[in-house]
Amino acid sequence: MADWIDACAADDIEEEDLIRFDHNGRTFAIYHSPDGEFFCTDGLCTHEQVHLEDGLVMEYEIECPKHNATFDYRTGEAKRAPACVNLSTYKTKLEDGRIYIEI
Repeated sequence: MADWIDACAADDIEEEDLIRFDHNGRTFAIYHSPDGEFFCTDGLCTHEQVHLEDGLVMEYEIECPKHNATFDYRTGEAKRAPACVNLSTYKTKLEDGRIYIEI
């Protein structure tokens, strides 16, 4: 059964940016989209397991800082090589100014 985990405050993440969140030995990336929504994916690139936290967020995509692979963080879809495996995505919800992710 999945649990909702309190990850961070909504105002911890600037619009069109992300924050790294580590929980139980796993790394996640939580994104603040240009339309004010929040999304969550695995925090490591599927190409070489590089942390995405230092990647460039542009509109609805995250670019890996190592080899410039890009992903649509809303769906996890790998959009540009060298990544060809999608990121896993996780449901988010906003309650009382806090972002929760379902893992």
